[in-house]
Amino acid sequence: MEWYFILAFIGIGFMAGFINTVAGGGSTLTLPLLMFMGLPANVANGTNRIAILMQNIVGVNTFRQKKVINLTSDYKLAIPAVVGAIVGAFIAVEINEKLLERVIGGVMVLMLLVIVFNPNAWVKDRVGEVAAKPTIMQYITFFIIGVYGGFIQLGVGFMLIAGLVLGCGYDLVKTNGVKVFIVLIYTVFALTIFFINKQVDLVAGLILGVGNMIGAYAGVHFTVKGGAKYVRYVLIIALVLIILKLFGVFR
Repeated sequence: MEWYFILAFIGIGFMAGFINTVAGGGSTLTLPLLMFMGLPANVANGTNRIAILMQNIVGVNTFRQKKVINLTSDYKLAIPAVVGAIVGAFIAVEINEKLLERVIGGVMVLMLLVIVFNPNAWVKDRVGEVAAKPTIMQYITFFIIGVYGGFIQLGVGFMLIAGLVLGCGYDLVKTNGVKVFIVLIYTVFALTIFFINKQVDLVAGLILGVGNMIGAYAGVHFTVKGGAKYVRYVLIIALVLIILKLFGVFR
């Protein structure tokens, strides 16, 4: 791999890691980069999971040090997400990807409207707690999110943010911590499935992951320092960009 591609991987990885940790949608940068390098879409989809895994190891550890997350209690919603991600990874080659992207684009439009017109729901100081046993609706919601994340990953951060903020009562700081923890856990299983099916470029993934890790570290500090108010602004910008991307404005 040429040196300038290595720099591009690390640079794009940094931006993706930061965006993924603060809001979501970083894979809209990394997936096109991997395909530009000549990887088939399915291999790019699998390879991207290496960077996601590395990024979230750093993110979870840093959020834990900042006492934003508690691994002994925040794991509950990761369970249905893991089951869903396994299902999603197995059916990744079966679903019409473009159709699914349009559907998720519509969901993101609705999320954007909620964030813009009901800001208090996203910047509240109250932090909810997941019950000792999550509700059936929570299980279903995070299973579905896991299916999508296992399938393509693109934009799953927004779905997790909606589920954690609107469904669990977390503020955006707590949400981002739990979000990266859930993604870390299910990515281990999804990545294993892509590896078994030989849809991973290990070298490209590791180089990209270096940038993602640095970006995740910066993203956690921005989230904790800026608080929910500033994270909300980044979330709005990221949502607008990914909606435009999903609906074909950027080619």
